[in-house]
Amino acid sequence: MTASAPNGINGSAALSHPLGPLNGDEIVQSSTLVKGAWPEGVDLHFRVITLREPAKAELVPYLTAERAGEATPSIDRRAFVVYYFRGTDNLHEAIVNLTTKVVERNVKLGPFTHPNSDGEEIVAVEKALLAHPDVQAEIAKLKLPKGTVVVADPWIYGSDGLKDGKFFDDKRVMQCFLYMRDPNNSSEPDSCHYAFPLPISPVIDPATLELVRIDILPTGHDEKVAPLKPWQSVPPNEYIPEAQPSLRTDLKPLHVVQPEGASFTVTPFSEMGKLIRWQKWDFKVGFNQREGMVLYDVHYDSRPLFYRLSLSDMCIPYADPRSPYHRKAAFDLGDAGAGIMANNLALGCDCLGSIYYISGVLADGNGQPLPMPNVICVHEQDAGILWKHTNYRTNRAVAVRNRELVLQTILTVSNYEYILAFIFNTAGDLTYEARATGILSTSPVDLALSKTPHPFGTVVHPGVLAAFHQHFFSLRIDPMVDGHGNTLVYDEAHPLPTDLALNPHGVGYALTSTPILTSGGFDTAPAHNRTFKITNPSVLNPVNASPVGYKIMVPPMQPILAGPTSFHYKRAEFADRAVYATKYRDGELYAGGLYTNQSRGGQGVRSWAGRGDGLEGGDAVVWVQFGINHVPRVEDFPVMPMEMLRVMLRPVNFFEKNPAGDVPESGQGANKSVLVGGDGKGVAVEGLEKGVEGVTLGGEGGRLKECCGGHGGI
Repeated sequence: MTASAPNGINGSAALSHPLGPLNGDEIVQSSTLVKGAWPEGVDLHFRVITLREPAKAELVPYLTAERAGEATPSIDRRAFVVYYFRGTDNLHEAIVNLTTKVVERNVKLGPFTHPNSDGEEIVAVEKALLAHPDVQAEIAKLKLPKGTVVVADPWIYGSDGLKDGKFFDDKRVMQCFLYMRDPNNSSEPDSCHYAFPLPISPVIDPATLELVRIDILPTGHDEKVAPLKPWQSVPPNEYIPEAQPSLRTDLKPLHVVQPEGASFTVTPFSEMGKLIRWQKWDFKVGFNQREGMVLYDVHYDSRPLFYRLSLSDMCIPYADPRSPYHRKAAFDLGDAGAGIMANNLALGCDCLGSIYYISGVLADGNGQPLPMPNVICVHEQDAGILWKHTNYRTNRAVAVRNRELVLQTILTVSNYEYILAFIFNTAGDLTYEARATGILSTSPVDLALSKTPHPFGTVVHPGVLAAFHQHFFSLRIDPMVDGHGNTLVYDEAHPLPTDLALNPHGVGYALTSTPILTSGGFDTAPAHNRTFKITNPSVLNPVNASPVGYKIMVPPMQPILAGPTSFHYKRAEFADRAVYATKYRDGELYAGGLYTNQSRGGQGVRSWAGRGDGLEGGDAVVWVQFGINHVPRVEDFPVMPMEMLRVMLRPVNFFEKNPAGDVPESGQGANKSVLVGGDGKGVAVEGLEKGVEGVTLGGEGGRLKECCGGHGGI
């Protein structure tokens, strides 16, 4: 095989696989075939060119044969393509067979269906609106300081179901919020413009770049809009280090060192796909425009666990009910894309230690390859103690460190950053972690009201309001725990009734287990310790004959607070329940539906679960929701310290004993920790001389050992 060029662009003799992300040549081939379906000269604006994954019925036999080292069946490679006629709302969806070089489907989509935006469009919208004379005329009423630089944040326009002289949402439009840089330092491109929100919000048609209208924002405590008046001076609030009065000088270097290199291996399973092996784990990693990082065919110690894992969707509904803020609801994956918004990660910055980077290639608006370098970083990290026990009779302590493998990607969607990671450990746990950081989306509030509590948000800077909002994530789990045919169940703990014979002291409780036999939505019920498990009823644990399984450890989440009649609720189909279970259907990958831009609901996981499909016999897909109610703090501005959420998938009756029992003991010989201060002898144990059976507690001389064990170690 000839090695391909970086990012799979213009490679030759590429290694092909049904799950391999499209390479650059395939992107060009897809766009060329679609262009060829139209008369010469038709200008197409491509929004998505991505792998159309094979049907599960085709792919499962392929993966089984591949793992057995047998000949794999032939599967055609296909691309999914979404595009506009440039400058129009004429939207099409196509399926291209790259194997036969045929456009198999090419249809015009109906009204109220709009795809994701892209960087090309956003830049064009910003430029057009700031140059528009009507917008300039409104800005002039603010009498901003000479030389002020105005900045625009275009937002996807959230549907509200209304159309009259004031509202307009049947066509695709963008609501743009205006800010300015620090007028005393307007040449600084990284000035935090969110500290200077302006009360003007143009609405733009992104297809034609025409101005639809200009909304004037309410700046008080209610929906009333006042005439524009001259801007009142406020100080800046910057986050860049060079703008700080001083930086700390007492932080000394912290190095993550692996002198013998990393413990994982990365090999290509296709030109753009990677196969990772680490500590009994092996899995395939893909990357696409919408979901970003996707895991396939996840195994532990050659036992199958998960067919496909990805972050399916996100929604951030805002709670300010005043127009036009009532439309603020970002669907960052469907409206933009975790892949296209992924950061180019850097050594010593986003990931520490011995790092392997995975790059991708996506499509630009012209249907050409767009390199996406270093979008996933792979590294190991220490996460504290995994397990430990000290035998107080001998004072022998055995401790094992929790080594983790991290696959991390970071996306920037306008003001916000999301740090997303799959994390594996040596005990068979698989965790999905989401960290939210970045900058609050701000709006203006009358300077005189800065120190008065606001009903819809928190004042984080003079004249700056950060609205209450919620963050919802949906993790899609397509399981194959010890094979396909899994069942989703939930266990609950309930107190036993007081009984003079069985439970005379009232301390007993028992577990109940309920299989989920019909698709639907479910809550966590913490009062009953409701725990969801994915089990395989055809494989029993040899120790206790329980079905092998993996439990889902879900963090608490307040469901969406927007009412059931609201478009926030209708569109965010995954934000009302902690868990949804649906019967697998090809193509049902995104909890909010395929097209979230100005969506109106009815196309996502709530609707699919509402079919009432039977789940007996397996093939359930599990959708796990988690999130936060973000009540902003002053400390979240001008940049927010990260807030972290974790969903853990943990084996339950899957192994015959602790699977991490064979991990080497932690010891100073390998870890080489350094004592800082102290006498180097540990801590004296006062008043304890004799223990059970005459054993002296505290070890030699009444002092604790300096190291546990020390035999090998990690």
